Amino acid sequence: MRASMIAELSNRLSSGSGRSKEAVWLFTALVLTAAIPVLLFGGWMAYITADQERSYARQAATEALTQVAHRIEGEISHEIQVAETLASSAALDDGNLGDFYREAKRIVAARPLWETAFLTKPDREQVLNVLRPLGAPLGPVTDSESFDAVLRTRKPALGGLGPYQASIGKRLVALRVPVIREGELRYILTVGLLPDQIGTILGQAGLPAGWAGTVIDAKDEIVARTPDARAASASAKTPAVQEAIARGGSNSLRTQTREGMDVETVHRGLAGTEGWSVHVGVPVVELNAPVSRSLRLLVGGTAASVGLAIALGLVIAREIAQRRRMEALQSAAALLDSEKRGALAIDAAELGTWRWDLTANEFSGCNRFGALLGLPSARSGETRWSADRIFALLEPAHRAALASFGGACLESGKSGSVEFPVQSDDRGEYWLRAAGRAEGPPNRRHVIHGVLADIDILKRAEAERSHLLRRLASAQEEEQRRISRELHDQIGQTVTGLSLGLKALEQGLAKGSNPEAATEQVRWLEQLAAQIGRDIHRTASDLRPTAIDDLGIFRAIEAYAAEWQERYGVRIDIQTFGRDNSLPPDVAAVLYRLVQEGLTNVLKHASASKVSIVLEKKSDGLALVLEDDGVGFDPESVSRNAMGGGQPSGLGLSGMKERVALLGGTIAVESAPGKGSTIFVQIPLEGQEMEVQETGA
Repeated sequence: MRASMIAELSNRLSSGSGRSKEAVWLFTALVLTAAIPVLLFGGWMAYITADQERSYARQAATEALTQVAHRIEGEISHEIQVAETLASSAALDDGNLGDFYREAKRIVAARPLWETAFLTKPDREQVLNVLRPLGAPLGPVTDSESFDAVLRTRKPALGGLGPYQASIGKRLVALRVPVIREGELRYILTVGLLPDQIGTILGQAGLPAGWAGTVIDAKDEIVARTPDARAASASAKTPAVQEAIARGGSNSLRTQTREGMDVETVHRGLAGTEGWSVHVGVPVVELNAPVSRSLRLLVGGTAASVGLAIALGLVIAREIAQRRRMEALQSAAALLDSEKRGALAIDAAELGTWRWDLTANEFSGCNRFGALLGLPSARSGETRWSADRIFALLEPAHRAALASFGGACLESGKSGSVEFPVQSDDRGEYWLRAAGRAEGPPNRRHVIHGVLADIDILKRAEAERSHLLRRLASAQEEEQRRISRELHDQIGQTVTGLSLGLKALEQGLAKGSNPEAATEQVRWLEQLAAQIGRDIHRTASDLRPTAIDDLGIFRAIEAYAAEWQERYGVRIDIQTFGRDNSLPPDVAAVLYRLVQEGLTNVLKHASASKVSIVLEKKSDGLALVLEDDGVGFDPESVSRNAMGGGQPSGLGLSGMKERVALLGGTIAVESAPGKGSTIFVQIPLEGQEMEVQETGA
């Protein structure tokens, strides 16, 4: 069975037609995958674009409304001016109605918007009407509201749409203007405006073709409308328009024209018209047409995407089935090679394989297993040892651990491990790790299979790491104590002096002491405050040398050396070479700390009068030499004392060595009692500079 599967796999791999078919199916899947989002995105973008077009149409309706309102307001304002000019005619100064009659007829004939003009006394008695002969009997005044408004305000007033007049077969809009002479209201001039002409103005006001426009008076009567200019002859009201007028502030209402055309309207009041308003509407069909088309396109794209998704699913299902078949064939081929590779892997990892039969109380293992435990073994094959002999190699505590490991493996059936040391004549004590598991059902487990590994290097590394962590913790604690002493002995005392000085100054000012003493006290307090600032800056610099970032490592070291020399009175001679090239941040920080710790050691132990520092950066590394002319010391005795606990861990030379070791460098000390001391530091830079370049790139 396995041989036939491998043969099939070989045929598939050697056949070019199979790969070409897979390429075709893969290309088909890619095309379908790319087409689905394109269709959906295209439909969605079409809908968004159509919705924006609808928004632009609404904006165009608002702009058209403003143009129409300005045009009608301008026309009505002009007609009022003409009427006021007629009302100021000189013929009415001396009551010459004949001359005024002829002048009024001439103006009515010249004004397309005017149908008639007539004079009325304040008591509502008509004096003349250009549509009747002069002196003919005249009827009562209509539209009494606008007439009363002129009597009350003595200002022009535009009335609403008047009643139907059988004599002329029309409804007129009354425009009334007061006739005032010598401060007395003598007449009211009324001009009958033609609503049809107002509709003509509305139609000529720049509305786009197909748009609806309507002018409404204060009583919600339709004065004029488009596209039907005869709307003024109708007496019926449009309920939707009344609602729009009642809501006033609404800017997007649905209504309907007399022709049954649905429109979305916006409206605006007309200034100087006593409650008139103008409405313009965008046809809803025209407004929603792009959106409807885009929705149909979106639905069609979605349906096509669903179909493509189904086709893509079928293609992917077929591809998955083929891949599973290929994976099964490859797994069968890999299984034949796994045993050989497993044996090679165990040999390469220097692992010893073992088998522990708890029922027979014996171990069996390979040659490597015996060599790791220091036991004799056969030249080839497995060797058997009794379990008691294996346990005899361990200390009592580790025997219990090994026994517990075996019991846990039998009980759980899961992998486990145990670590233990053994002794040998050539290596001394070293650590091993046994890992294994028991196979089979719980009631039939009695054999554990596993491997044995030499972990002595790992154990030593863990011990060194633990030792280093303890040293770092001790160094941190010592640094915290130093900072505490700095704050207490320097800043604390200075702050106390500042507080006492301020108290003394307060008392002196309260007693009215002389100004000179107070000034001197203030100067002394300023010096204390400056000293506090310097102490805080120095303490902060000790915690984190910001000068490295601000000045660069070479200038930062020079600045620190100058400050140290001024502070402690020990002369420092410093020389630097190759300072044009920058250093990696971690190397710069370590170099700064090395100089700090070296100068601290000189101050504490050397009693030197001069210190020399040489710093040179080369292409392959960094060299630091720190030399003093102090009392010197014996480096070997200092190292023994440090290892034995005679010096605080992590400080002095040991701390410098640890910092240099972290960078792969070396440190050497030359000194003798009475002959000063010299410290040589070498730090490689090839790997460090490569990391800096990669980071910069």
